[in-house]
Amino acid sequence: MLSQVNVEDILFIDIETVPQHPNFDELDEVFQGLWEKKSTFFRNEEQTPADVYERAGIYAEFGKIICISAGVVTQRLGERVYRVKSFYDDNEKKLLAQFNDMLNKFMSHSGKRVCAHNGQEFDYPYIARRTLINGLPLPKALDIAGMKPWEVKDKLMDTLQLWKFGDYKNYTSLNLLCAVFNIPTPKDDIDGSQVAQVYYEDGEIDRVIRYCEKDTLAVANLLLRYKGEPIIPMENIQVV
Repeated sequence: MLSQVNVEDILFIDIETVPQHPNFDELDEVFQGLWEKKSTFFRNEEQTPADVYERAGIYAEFGKIICISAGVVTQRLGERVYRVKSFYDDNEKKLLAQFNDMLNKFMSHSGKRVCAHNGQEFDYPYIARRTLINGLPLPKALDIAGMKPWEVKDKLMDTLQLWKFGDYKNYTSLNLLCAVFNIPTPKDDIDGSQVAQVYYEDGEIDRVIRYCEKDTLAVANLLLRYKGEPIIPMENIQVV
């Protein structure tokens, strides 16, 4: 029950991903062929595999993680604040090793949980898949093979799944739920569709990091709204 969930025991996360290469032509022949087959499911007859390569970032087999932000709700002088740390590097293996080490330490304490929006379908499996692809051990929180569904949900929370209330038909974006619950939007500079351009073309990773950090605060505030509690204002972010 949400009423029994302590938000200060939760690590709120978000990831930003891009295609593994700036453009389709930089893929080797094997992966060009594999992307051509993969993209047949969503490109129309007029589009080539190169035309839709910008979508490669959403697939762990063709994309990579460039930033993971993780934050916690805490108290300062009797007021709730949000402390957030970002893991980012052009070397994805290094980024993942650092994040997974932090995640293992956080989850080693009793009662701790992780929370993301659409984490069940995107963030959690993406991190796990890219961890394995990079030859790293899975963090314990994501090593869920053989676990019961309720055992997984007990430690891997998802604000999208909570909003569904058992309805499996619809996807509701974080941006829409922020509007519904009057939560300041994290998309005041860029949105997810612009991340690859900002990273590869503009070379402005700092903008991606800030966007990712704001997303995690939005997820935290959404959970607070679900619980009927006041949200944390944007000015109460502490970047560590």
